[in-house]
Amino acid sequence: MKKATCILNAYKVLPGLENFYLRMREELLPLGYELEAHRNKELLTYLGSEERITTLDIGNAFVLYLDKDHYVSHGLEKAGFRLFDSASSIETCDDKAKTYLALEGTGIRIPKTITGPLTYSENIQEDFPSRVVEELGLPLIAKLSFGSMGNSVFLLSTLDEVIRFERENRYMLRLYQEWIRKEPGVDYRLIVIGGKCVAAMRRENPNDFRSNLAQGGHGSAIEPEPAFVNVAEKTAKAIGLDYCGVDLLRGEDGGPLLCEVNSNAFLQGIEKATSVNVARIYARHIVATL
Repeated sequence: MKKATCILNAYKVLPGLENFYLRMREELLPLGYELEAHRNKELLTYLGSEERITTLDIGNAFVLYLDKDHYVSHGLEKAGFRLFDSASSIETCDDKAKTYLALEGTGIRIPKTITGPLTYSENIQEDFPSRVVEELGLPLIAKLSFGSMGNSVFLLSTLDEVIRFERENRYMLRLYQEWIRKEPGVDYRLIVIGGKCVAAMRRENPNDFRSNLAQGGHGSAIEPEPAFVNVAEKTAKAIGLDYCGVDLLRGEDGGPLLCEVNSNAFLQGIEKATSVNVARIYARHIVATL
């Protein structure tokens, strides 16, 4: 039996990530791999030294990285570990603006997006919110660049709300997007493993503009349209992801628009909605890749 490692955060592990680890452990055992959980605090990452990282007795077959600690992930790669997903791809997905930048020139469409300006001042430039509204219209979507499960995503309906958001979050990385009105409270999550879409669900929330299951949305299995599959697979390839959940919106023309990419998209919701054993497919992909 070969030993592999799953890295989780030392301070907070979301139930979805705990389930992710347990499902992957379950599916890897018959394939000859014992997956053990370790916390990021167990690993000391050195910078500017030949000794890149000090590890405890962790399995070295591979690392299933279910955290967003970029220093540890890069340190593990420099120490010779194979990560699923890679440090750079996780880092790209973690920052929504970086995700969009990484996809520039690929032909993948995204909602019209404007980033918030970096500031070191207690004041804000109130002409900036006005320009955002002029460009994107109202209502519009405001997002912090870091966040998951629909948290830190807001629907703003007035200029005053945009000014307030800008003032309250002026020190945070943030962005503004046009609101896609075609299907309010609906998106499409496609799971891509090894470059192929393996499962898809339509998420809908009649009580919120956010379709996330964590915000009360409901997922149902679908046979995704070829255009949606193409965008999801193209997105995963462009960012270099072994595994991801690609969230798509339907544009006014009916075609797909990229909303977000999740390198650690939870398994529980998609497996329940579709009855696809996503964990088994991912486990087999990892073993085949090794």
